[in-house]
Amino acid sequence: MPHPRRTVLRGIVPLLLAAVPAALPAQSRPSTEQLKQEVLREVVSMQKLSQQMVDMVFSFSELGFQEQWTSDYITGILRREGFRIERGCAGMPTCYVATWGSGAPVIGIMGDIDGLPETSQKPGVPWQEPLIPGGPGHGEGHNGSPAVDAVAAIATKRVMERHRIPGTIRVIPGVAEELLASRTFMVMAGMFEGMDAMLSTHVGNNLVTEYGIRGSAMVSTRYNFHGRSAHGAGAPWAGRSALDAAMLMDIGWNFRREHLRLQQRSHSVISNGGSQPNVVPSEASIWYFFREMDYPHVRTLHLLGDTMAMAAAAMTSTRWDQTLVGSTWEQTYNRPMAEAMHANILAVGLPQWTEADQQFARAVQRMMGDTTPGGLTTQLGRELREGQPEMGAASDDIGEVSWNVPTVRLRFPSNIPGVTGHHWSSGIAAATPIAHKGANHGARVVAMTAIDLFTDPALLERSKTYFRDVQTKERKWTSLIPKGTQPAIQINDERMARYRPQLEKLRYDPTKYATYLEQLGVAWPTLQRPGAAPAN
Repeated sequence: MPHPRRTVLRGIVPLLLAAVPAALPAQSRPSTEQLKQEVLREVVSMQKLSQQMVDMVFSFSELGFQEQWTSDYITGILRREGFRIERGCAGMPTCYVATWGSGAPVIGIMGDIDGLPETSQKPGVPWQEPLIPGGPGHGEGHNGSPAVDAVAAIATKRVMERHRIPGTIRVIPGVAEELLASRTFMVMAGMFEGMDAMLSTHVGNNLVTEYGIRGSAMVSTRYNFHGRSAHGAGAPWAGRSALDAAMLMDIGWNFRREHLRLQQRSHSVISNGGSQPNVVPSEASIWYFFREMDYPHVRTLHLLGDTMAMAAAAMTSTRWDQTLVGSTWEQTYNRPMAEAMHANILAVGLPQWTEADQQFARAVQRMMGDTTPGGLTTQLGRELREGQPEMGAASDDIGEVSWNVPTVRLRFPSNIPGVTGHHWSSGIAAATPIAHKGANHGARVVAMTAIDLFTDPALLERSKTYFRDVQTKERKWTSLIPKGTQPAIQINDERMARYRPQLEKLRYDPTKYATYLEQLGVAWPTLQRPGAAPAN
């Protein structure tokens, strides 16, 4: 007699299969160009969603590994659209994978979601005015990528569903990118295995992509020293100062700089210097970012740091260990994918900036000291450029993904030329009409490029061939972080616990206000502080 559960399953499976539409043959559906125009219309129709997502994530202002509200909000939107949600990926509570579809090809979409400490800023005013003094903010504009990624993914899904195009979309966030502390762990956890291509996004002030090498390799690590406490006046000889060790390491490194390659960049903070002056510090930490042009050189720099820590511990009779927070190789971007994305950039074009947008941009540029402000960018780069290794370049752990999956990055125009990165000035435009328009235009390019990859097997094959035979032919990725290392998910716990109650009061409410500027009572464009003398 058949098992009753198997009998039920035999009855259910055909029904489930019947509910999933079979893929249409390529010749039975519209052309790739027609599908791209269709997905473009879908993205344009979601301009309001773009604006709400930009404003909402800006109001969260969550730091790396603490992107709880942000993660809940984005996955809620994608879940309602039919995406399957997996949370807590690679040991990180705010990491998720939002998946729609099945089978090959598998195309990823990935942008950053975290904020920065001490960059709180009221948007839409051309002067420094923190929403929370000393608080976190989006001083890099990472609140724009969630809107680009989610809107592009939803539009692509709708077109694929409508025309029964086979394939899988995966939306994955750049958790804790400012710490460069998540994507190595994602790679090590196998999150990109079986993925055919990755579309990466990042805020900028133009609509642009490139191929080749970009950015610096980097290691982020905390050297921890362990000594012995004692009364600072009564018996200092009984103590062994961990702070002395951290400071000696800092001094030693600064003397060594003269004899390091010009290409290196290294910066540090004393992240733990003890409790109070009359207690010899038994615990102290110094946190370094080591940067170099490429993986071999940054590994050498890191090993030198280990030597310095060992020497500092020996001089102070303390012990040392280290907490590897994050790492990344330099980025490598795929030429065939960049060519496809560049063609879509030219088709989409820059947003139509209004005179109000331009007036505001020029006011911000004057505030930053520019005596001949040019306003927002109005010209696209007509030629696709090859990236080159660059001394002193920034780092981004999308580099880890780019050495494992054919990857291209879009920079979308949501900020003002001339503002300072990782600074309150980069938050001024991040929840204004400039960012709203720029994010939607970025989504248009990403969605059109996704359609290219899903419907043009030759493009996908060229991308894979270039990745295999050019990008990774002579260099194979290996992790700078040892196996078994856990993500430093506690790193911003205390800071966010301190600021969350204030941030909660500042959350954007789209049911009451059309925009976050309206909620904050900021008119567009605000060009000068009330009571200030008119600008020249």
